[in-house]
Amino acid sequence: MLNLVSASWESIPTQSVERHRIIAAIDLGTNSLHMVVVKIDPTLPAFSIIAREKDTVRLGDRDLATGNLKPEIIKKAIAALGRFQKVAKTLNAETIIAVATSAVREAPNGKDFLHQVETELGLSVDLISGQEEARRIYLGVLSGMEFNNQPHTIVDIGGGSTELILGDSHEPRTLTSTKVGAVRLTGELITTDPISNTEFQYLQAYARGMLERSVDEVLGNLQFGESPRLIGTAGTIETLAMINAREKVGVVPSTLNGYQFSLKDLRELVNRLRKLSNSERAAIPGMPDKRSEVILAGAVILQETMTLLGAESVTVCERSLREGVVVDWMLSHGLIEDRLRYQSSVRERNVLKLASKYHVKLEHSDRVAAFAHSLFDQTQGTLHNWGLDERQLLWAAAILHNCGHYVSHSSHHKHSYYLIRNGELLGYTETEIEIIANLARYHRKSPPKKKHENYQNFLTKQHRQIVSQLSAILRLAVALDRRQIGAIAQVQCEYYPQFRHVNLLIFSSQTDDDCALELWSLDYKKGVFEEEFGVKLIATLQNSAVTST
Repeated sequence: MLNLVSASWESIPTQSVERHRIIAAIDLGTNSLHMVVVKIDPTLPAFSIIAREKDTVRLGDRDLATGNLKPEIIKKAIAALGRFQKVAKTLNAETIIAVATSAVREAPNGKDFLHQVETELGLSVDLISGQEEARRIYLGVLSGMEFNNQPHTIVDIGGGSTELILGDSHEPRTLTSTKVGAVRLTGELITTDPISNTEFQYLQAYARGMLERSVDEVLGNLQFGESPRLIGTAGTIETLAMINAREKVGVVPSTLNGYQFSLKDLRELVNRLRKLSNSERAAIPGMPDKRSEVILAGAVILQETMTLLGAESVTVCERSLREGVVVDWMLSHGLIEDRLRYQSSVRERNVLKLASKYHVKLEHSDRVAAFAHSLFDQTQGTLHNWGLDERQLLWAAAILHNCGHYVSHSSHHKHSYYLIRNGELLGYTETEIEIIANLARYHRKSPPKKKHENYQNFLTKQHRQIVSQLSAILRLAVALDRRQIGAIAQVQCEYYPQFRHVNLLIFSSQTDDDCALELWSLDYKKGVFEEEFGVKLIATLQNSAVTST
């Protein structure tokens, strides 16, 4: 287990009996729902797994005509999640973090399903992109294996997608996600049992064709002379390792972590599996429940990946997405620094990367972000009750609010929404990206309206309220740097609840600057803020006779 040095102790109880923290992580995959419950020792910090749960629900078995998740499978999934919740509660988990991947991501009714989960179980599930899934898989593998700063490629074969990652214990150099998975390819390409020669050859060719782009990206990021080790994670690869171990060693090791098998052995196994019917594959010793149906497609994906990469063997890692979700939680709660410290700033770095890509004027954006945080902090607990998570989303939106200028000045707020929404911001869930994009969208012009499609995308009233209130704050922050020259040094809020009045005291950077344009802009933009919070806003320039009311 990887030991990680703690960054902060403020939130950690000092009593020895309370020192360990228990959390649960759930992964709603295309083939199965998985949960791990872990005990975190914050003094290391490291975590140990105290329980695992799995249910083969097959979310990927969607309606062929509509692509929707099927009602009976939704029912089965909710029942499984309810059981997971009870297990987590029994083990005194303080929180459950749940993520959904490709099957839910691609289903037209995927968000409705997540809303149903939240309504019926009170469980919030984050939808994450393929790249974000890859990033968390990398974190999970890092927590379970030592790489000594050597390059390594990670392949994670899921039910609906395959993630291919290149890393070296530090930054992941490449994060890719491809729409080939064991369940997806079985459902789309295999109709014969045993598989016919024609279908088998097409299965191989299709898998190879789909994987080529990801493999090229990985190989393109290798430095001269590097020969990375291949690490394999998730159910397909673990099953293939178990079969290989039984046949080669005569026994399955107590842990598959670090178990290695060759491409030659895999090719022999694929040739055997293709000749067997589903019932014959199910009879193979150690074949997990229902895995026999999809194992051939999964094995072919691994075989083609290894062939394209030129990898002669693969080493199994038992940690993957679920454990990566735990590590990500530890990072966001200040429990990890050390070799993973770069990951704790993954959000910040990706926002700045996007800002750079679209030629955002960072000096201006930084001032807008500072004003937005100042207004947020000064009105917290009086006009709003949002916390640190929402404050971070406001920062991201403030930095990126003007990125739409890259497309056109006209309607640039709408272009900002599109660029942020499709910018693959790592470190954020789909909902968080949607919030950031909407905050930027509403920094000017019309306030949020129910008829706006991008505003309708939110399933909960809470998310819509975050956008409505924080975009009103962002409008004021943008107005405070209207000339983009840093004319205003700071602002001070005075709130008088009995009158529902907010006095905004403006302090100019230059004593001879009347900040007329900033005050005019505040006056022009304050209406949305006043309506949203039910207050009257009066902005006054200090040390000057100039006043705006």
